[in-house]
Amino acid sequence: MADPDEEEEGSLDQLPATVLETIVSKLDVASICSVSSTCKTFNACASQILTFIPSFDLLDIAPSIDLLRPLLPPNPYLKSLKLDCGRLDDSAINVVVRDSLHELYLHNCADFSGKLLSEIGGKCADLRYLYLGSVAEKRGRAIHISDLEELLRGCTQLEALILMFDVSLFLRHNFALVWALVSEKLTSLEIGYVSSVMVTELVGPSLGPHQSPNHVRPSILPGIQKLCLSVDYITDTMVSTISKGLMSLTHLDLRDAPLIEPTITFDLTNSGLQQINQHGKLKHLSLVRSQEFTITYFRRVNDLGMLLMADKCANMESICLGGFCRVTDTGFKTILHSCSSLYKLQVSYGIHLTDLVFHDISATSLSLIHVSLRWCNLLTNRAIKNLVLNTRLRVLDLRDCKHFGDEALRAISSLLELKILLLDGSNISDFGLSYLRGIINSLVSLSVRGCKRLTDKCISALFEGSSKLKLQQLDLSNLPNLSDNGVLALAKCRVPISELRMRQCPLIGDTSVMALASMRVDEDRLHGCSLRLLDLYNCGGITQLSFRWLKKPYFPRLRCLGVTGSASRDIIDALARSRPFLHVACHAEELGSNQWDNLHGLYMHDNDEVDELEQWLLEEEGDYNDEEMMDADDDAELLDHLAL
Repeated sequence: MADPDEEEEGSLDQLPATVLETIVSKLDVASICSVSSTCKTFNACASQILTFIPSFDLLDIAPSIDLLRPLLPPNPYLKSLKLDCGRLDDSAINVVVRDSLHELYLHNCADFSGKLLSEIGGKCADLRYLYLGSVAEKRGRAIHISDLEELLRGCTQLEALILMFDVSLFLRHNFALVWALVSEKLTSLEIGYVSSVMVTELVGPSLGPHQSPNHVRPSILPGIQKLCLSVDYITDTMVSTISKGLMSLTHLDLRDAPLIEPTITFDLTNSGLQQINQHGKLKHLSLVRSQEFTITYFRRVNDLGMLLMADKCANMESICLGGFCRVTDTGFKTILHSCSSLYKLQVSYGIHLTDLVFHDISATSLSLIHVSLRWCNLLTNRAIKNLVLNTRLRVLDLRDCKHFGDEALRAISSLLELKILLLDGSNISDFGLSYLRGIINSLVSLSVRGCKRLTDKCISALFEGSSKLKLQQLDLSNLPNLSDNGVLALAKCRVPISELRMRQCPLIGDTSVMALASMRVDEDRLHGCSLRLLDLYNCGGITQLSFRWLKKPYFPRLRCLGVTGSASRDIIDALARSRPFLHVACHAEELGSNQWDNLHGLYMHDNDEVDELEQWLLEEEGDYNDEEMMDADDDAELLDHLAL
């Protein structure tokens, strides 16, 4: 009898190569790599496709230059390239910088120098979209103003530019002059950090050479519609300059994190708020003072400032306000009742915000679909009972509002379209979570971090009897009464979670890891296949035994792992060698940072049974045999014991 594999391969050989290439070229990069590992025919097909695919997206892993080269052969048709450059440096520039590109997204470029910018400017004349993250942040790397000049001069077709690094290091005396070279087509600009003074010089009108003050040239960024900046101080001068100079502005996002309490010259006041939206086109506004370095607020803004701003913001669709400690219900209510098209409202550190702000919410347009109320500790269950009159709510962020309890959950259970629910630090109980059973099938993300009253029973309260669950992100961190029994119950429910966080849970131990490793979302899938992120930092019962279960074939799709810093360095190194694409964090850092702070979209992962992408990249490499890592086969008996 002929071998089935040979018959299958023979049948594929009979198909025209162009037909196979047409079909496979419709897949994303990960899927192309997956099919390439199935047989020689598809392997050859994938190699050919990589020479003409129009887009290449590999943000899920950080490949080395040796692994990246065969994936990026010469390809004159490549228009879009997205990479995690965490393991790359300047030696990869010739591989990733292509003259055919229209879109280039390079994340984690800490080991690159400013040469990356100048080379992009020299080769990518047709580039429309550019994202560069963390460029030259590693010690010994540098960016010069000439590199930025080459970038702006060469990319004459740029429409969106995102520089997520500190551009305040450039010399001020010619900073604005260099930006005068930017593409006239630029409509979106985002900068990771820049000083407020440099912003004022950049977007404000300027005097022409040898001209009087009466002859003022327009802003050098006249076409900007979206501006997102992180600055040292949000000031009246900067806000006024932006509002006056950018006549097409529809999206303004400003965030600061002062090192010290700002003086009136370097602060935002009621006067500055009055200057916002002078041209009447603004739809999205975000003004946030972060508490990153010190506890500081917008102390010079009160209800009057909100009243003055609301007069010009009737058409606003999204408003995010953080750190306005002197604004009361009157000011926030004015925003709610003035903006009839408002669908997104975010308020953080609203220390005077009370239930009264939502008392007569029925008199508004009830158009809210995204609400975030963080660190608003005067709010109670009554506020939520009124808020849910916005029946189309899809995102509800109530983190660090400690007075919300079970009655709030009862009200939330009426929100049939809710996708994201964040309840960190609230006063909810196991019984209260049972109210969510009616909507648990629609939830995609749920966080109950730091809800101290919750126990193992919260898992059954949420999931028992549910089917067709869509939950992808679950945060059970800092629950002192959550034990291995709760995780066993979670595994039995077969929730298709891709990100599970259980930081600072003292009763979580090896049994939880083994239960998750043996969990199957359904009968046809591999053990633990859905988890891509698992955070077990400072879980009290994690020992060396857990690391044996973190070796393949268990957790085949795992990309991020958080463990305690006291774990043996040798064991962690052995795990890293056996799974080179697994990011292991052991210094208390949050995995997937800001996972809740960018809620306009969720990254939806595919559910392939096996991670053939990693297999394909590593097929030429030998298997590692570390003494610290026991073979998974040796644990088969224990797996059978825990089989669920």
